[in-house]
Amino acid sequence: MLEALRADEKLAAWLAELEAAGEPRAAAVLPDADELPEALLDLAVPHEDINPLVALRGRLWADPEARWLLDRCVDAVVRDMGRVGGGRLPVLPEGWGELGRCFFVYVYVAALEHVRAYHRGRGIPDDVSRRTLADLGRHMAVHRRARGSRGLLVPDWIGLHFRGELYQLGRLQFQRAVLGERMGGATAAAGHRAGPGDPCLNVHITDFRGALTPEACERSISRAREFFARHFPEDRFETVVCHSWLLDPQLATYLPEDSNIVRFQRRFRPAAGYGREPSDGDPVAFVFGDRDLPVAGLPRRTRVERAVGDHLRAGGHWYGGHGWFPL
Repeated sequence: MLEALRADEKLAAWLAELEAAGEPRAAAVLPDADELPEALLDLAVPHEDINPLVALRGRLWADPEARWLLDRCVDAVVRDMGRVGGGRLPVLPEGWGELGRCFFVYVYVAALEHVRAYHRGRGIPDDVSRRTLADLGRHMAVHRRARGSRGLLVPDWIGLHFRGELYQLGRLQFQRAVLGERMGGATAAAGHRAGPGDPCLNVHITDFRGALTPEACERSISRAREFFARHFPEDRFETVVCHSWLLDPQLATYLPEDSNIVRFQRRFRPAAGYGREPSDGDPVAFVFGDRDLPVAGLPRRTRVERAVGDHLRAGGHWYGGHGWFPL
């Protein structure tokens, strides 16, 4: 199995990074077959995936190379718990089949007690911890919507949750981050106290969480202001940033002024200095579930679906937006 990774240039480089980190401090521990369903249910893993994941555990545990990789991936997640900008976990080769698609589910289950201990040490409430880590199950639902099978489309993303960088606070997620040169330059040029290199909160909007109403967003932002001041007092989070197709100003030409998306856009001050490269796949992926769907057949059931699809069918492009506001 590892030979398939070494045959790929990028995956081989990733393996070399894992090996260069040295031996894991401890072997990864997975719940046994009887206890695993409880752990998966706590992480909101869809019920139809529980039995297959329990069965697949035996295959993983019996494979020495898979165990070798599991130990090092778990160590990579938990080694720098709480540090912003941790390690990376790639998509595994198609040849690994279902084990490859689900491998990182086991990595995160094995890392669960580590991140829970970190949360407890920070005094983070149990409900915030539970809802943050339950994003694993939501991402399995995202994978099924896009691919029709179990797995994780972007395994590395869940690492933000399990390394203590990202938290679900109501409708929105907030990621501990650092202002880069472009965004920090934009905030400093506007007279804001924070600039490049200063802490910030990167806000993310999740699927399957209901409408993006102004009231729900305001509650999340208020919670974030209090949450990070209380649980991460060593950092001064004075800035909220967002990098998303939802901030593409073209959306406002298709949607009414009182739409939730347009009102969400108005919270942010646009940041200059970013390139303008089309990212048509992002809105297609987030609105319709699969970035590879043919544009001609995209549904037109809602205003957002009509906006995204009609714009592309007319020959237009969608772009990522970049904005900020003072916390």
